[in-house]
Amino acid sequence: MDYTREKGTQGLRIMGLDVGTKTIGVAVSDQLGWTAQGVEVIRRQGKQDFERLRELVSTYQVEKIIIGLPKNMNGTIGEWGEQVQSFGKKIEEQLSIPVQYWDERLTSIAAERTLISADVSRKKRKHVVDKMAAMLILQNYLDATGRNCDEPRA
Repeated sequence: MDYTREKGTQGLRIMGLDVGTKTIGVAVSDQLGWTAQGVEVIRRQGKQDFERLRELVSTYQVEKIIIGLPKNMNGTIGEWGEQVQSFGKKIEEQLSIPVQYWDERLTSIAAERTLISADVSRKKRKHVVDKMAAMLILQNYLDATGRNCDEPRA
């Protein structure tokens, strides 16, 4: 299923996720689908992860989720990428919401650099880097699918 948003569609919010082994960074788009805002970092706790995501999907009226897909630098999908895809399938099943994947190579590094350049302390960076990475994943998706081209690339 491809739920590509139409330009100018109001009310459609998209959620971006940066899925890690210990945390999930969460971001959402504005209602016009132009900008991504960081929401929170979920500490992974098994089934509770899906309950928290369900709450956020309801609160923000999310109609689609973009998950950062970790690819190897040569473009292949490794073991962690397969685990992220498995997590995405569980989201689709449990939340009944479409999931799409977006190449996330280097987004965590970009998030860390952005926070360093903003002079955020190491202790504070540790708590917000995943949220910032989710925001970058979602913003990259929004930029590519909303303003620059009609079809998303994965």
